[in-house]
Amino acid sequence: MAPIICGSALEAVSLIESGETLWTHSMGATPTLLLNALAEHALTKKDLTLLQLHTECAESLSDEKLKGHLRHRCFFGGLPTRLLLQQGDADYVPIFLSEVPKLFRSGEQPIDTAIIQVSPPDKHGICSLGISVEATLAACQMAGKIIAHINPQMPRTHGDGFIHYSKFTAVYEQSMPLPQHPLAASDQTSLAIGKNVAQLVRDGDCLQMGIGAIPDAVLSCLTEHKDLGVHTELFSDGVLNLVELGVITNRFKKVHPGKTVTGFALGSQRLYDFVDDNPSVIFMDIEQVNDTAIIRKNPNVMAINSALQVDISGQICADSLGTRIYSGVGGQMDFIRGAGLSEGGRSVIALPSTAARGSVSRIATVLSPGAGVVTTRAHVHYIVTEFGIANLRGKSLRERARALIDIAHPDFRELLCRETFDMWGLTV
Repeated sequence: MAPIICGSALEAVSLIESGETLWTHSMGATPTLLLNALAEHALTKKDLTLLQLHTECAESLSDEKLKGHLRHRCFFGGLPTRLLLQQGDADYVPIFLSEVPKLFRSGEQPIDTAIIQVSPPDKHGICSLGISVEATLAACQMAGKIIAHINPQMPRTHGDGFIHYSKFTAVYEQSMPLPQHPLAASDQTSLAIGKNVAQLVRDGDCLQMGIGAIPDAVLSCLTEHKDLGVHTELFSDGVLNLVELGVITNRFKKVHPGKTVTGFALGSQRLYDFVDDNPSVIFMDIEQVNDTAIIRKNPNVMAINSALQVDISGQICADSLGTRIYSGVGGQMDFIRGAGLSEGGRSVIALPSTAARGSVSRIATVLSPGAGVVTTRAHVHYIVTEFGIANLRGKSLRERARALIDIAHPDFRELLCRETFDMWGLTV
């Protein structure tokens, strides 16, 4: 059955009824046009639930007028939802990113409607989920109906993200630019962290990293490396720069050798042009990308992630500031465990030594009350700040405390030593 061709975004989302559970495409593929229309349409409905990962440019759905009409249910928090989550006006679901598609496919989390943004159909009638496959492929497979924004500016990417035009219930076509994230400007702290992390990267390593000032700084320090590979949940322009320099070849990977594997991409127009119809970059279902059993098959996996706070035993908080939800569990543990099981694999948590303009140490004696432990102290390997590298693998609590205090900001080291004795009974 052919989809309904709609003359406006509002007409497309008007198929949504009260009480439905919706999924929205995420990251750079966030269907902003349809979501803005949904913000208007939802005012005429009640008890809509919007499932999502991190969304871009979707602030219209955070309007307080939507209370009682639409409630966010977030597997990952971002700018549009962070305040709602912290106020208790949205729901946070802690879950490994690799588990989200399983939640849909098992039927544990039903989905009535998937709202997505895709490339135009090719000569076979097949559209592409473009720069963001993540959990949206699974959502489309399980949803009762699919409402699609067809955007000629969406790259057609290779991998798992193909969906036939006939699967759509309603479509609305309009050309519009995708959200862009330029390379973060490297400040002195990020660059120092980047140089420290780069010391741990070896030729032939298979990288996983995020986006932002620290990952960008790390990648900028790898220009002299050779034959790096990429198997990551997301990437940005920093990876593209290393591909163009011939540093990233994916030569030594065992899973999809010769190809960069990702779940989504977010960056500049240059990046989107690079991934468009490029068979050397494959966008895969996040259940596969983040599967520990698949990650570990590649030798020398180097997982590089970040954190909000680390305690002196090595517990990593990455999703909250105390009890205030900031982001999500994401794929950090998927890759830290996968790297730990990979032959020659290693993992790094990289973070600035302080927060709040230097007034708070991110290395703490104990985590803030309510802080979420995303990575346990049994899984952690390297912790890196601008002041150095702490190797925690196989180390006792006392050895960990000493190593972490050594890479804390000098202003806090004496206090951390005292508190470590007072709270843990450890002399460091």
